[in-house]
Amino acid sequence: MTEAHPRTPTPDAARTEAPDRAGTEQDVLRLYRAHLSKGRATLAELFGGHMEVASEGAWLRTADGASFLNCGGYGVFITGARHPLVTEAVLRQLRTHPTATRILLEPTVARAAEALVSVAPAGLDRVHFSLSGAEAVETALKLARAGGRRRTVAMTGGYHGKTLGALSATAKEVYQAPFRPLLADVTHVPYGDADALEKELAGHPGEVCVLVEPVQGEGGVVVPPDGYLRRVGSLVREYGGLLVLDEVQTGLGRLGHWWGADIEGVRPDILLAGKALGGGIVPVSAAVATRETFRPFDKDPYIHTSTFSGQPVLMAAVQGVIRAIREEDLITRARELGERLLPGVKEVVEATLGDGLAVEVRGRGLLIGVELAEPGLAGELLMELFNRRVIANHSMIGSSVVRFTPPATLTDREADFLLDSLDQACRALRSGATTMPEGGR
Repeated sequence: MTEAHPRTPTPDAARTEAPDRAGTEQDVLRLYRAHLSKGRATLAELFGGHMEVASEGAWLRTADGASFLNCGGYGVFITGARHPLVTEAVLRQLRTHPTATRILLEPTVARAAEALVSVAPAGLDRVHFSLSGAEAVETALKLARAGGRRRTVAMTGGYHGKTLGALSATAKEVYQAPFRPLLADVTHVPYGDADALEKELAGHPGEVCVLVEPVQGEGGVVVPPDGYLRRVGSLVREYGGLLVLDEVQTGLGRLGHWWGADIEGVRPDILLAGKALGGGIVPVSAAVATRETFRPFDKDPYIHTSTFSGQPVLMAAVQGVIRAIREEDLITRARELGERLLPGVKEVVEATLGDGLAVEVRGRGLLIGVELAEPGLAGELLMELFNRRVIANHSMIGSSVVRFTPPATLTDREADFLLDSLDQACRALRSGATTMPEGGR
């Protein structure tokens, strides 16, 4: 198979020597504590206080010249870091007209909307751009309410962001508790349980907005039963509800398809995109809706606005990332990589941690999760991976799950590096778990 980016650095690339970084790193930690977050500074210290200073393709470089394979980033880097097509589009726009007045016609936002609609499920032809995934969720909730669906049903284990409306749909006590009361009339039902959803819809026909992910990323890479999304779509139509598919993490090829919706042929009323939409360069999200659902925003262009919505430099990135995915056929590449990596990860984990330390390996495409027996083990595995030059993430809702979201530009050699590093990390984790005294964890 042709490697997507043969010029990307490799793990054995020469390091850039820095005479003395300790003072700089300590200074940055001091600034974190003084002006950002003491907790975030403590987390950085657990990972050795490294400073990330450069990135290209699948690789991240730190100030001391070390290179790390980036399988983290919470799903942002489907096209890798600084993909040439996205970078060139953004730089071109920066040199000409990065920020618009939002009064006159501006071509990049129109072209970006056209590009996004061209790859969205059929029938979704209206777009509202935002910056973060949470803002896209807020857009969907407001459209739902403006259309008469003032009740929201979300899923247990779902994650939709931490702004007030999005947080109301994100059912995790530690995130919600300090900010209550949240939105009224928000109910949660078990993910994958279509019968429980039907009871809520039947109790309030014509009033319910259903918010669901094709695969729960932050929930711990939870894949629903086959046919679940199709049944959800059918039930929502039967009871006059409104379906919002949150594809902020799963969209744009992450699951080996343009959208999770495509896997079961589901057409939501609103599809949410984000993370990868800015090409790993700028923050962009979007709510893509049917014409009927979008009608309240069509009537009044000022009813839901944001100063930076659809700004030219962001829209250049959107066009660049969609072009890159198309021209390099990254959807197929993501699917092929997933078909190789998921069985590979399962084989490694079962061989090294199958004695009670691991629960399950699951995933779809390039969204892969390893569930450990407890959250502490997940943290230790993240550290062991980091020590072997691989960056992964934990899951904010399913905290026992280590999550891998590598780019679709990953080469075969880089995929081998990931599996080899995971094997070494798992063996180190098993060794530490076996030698730890009873009650020491």
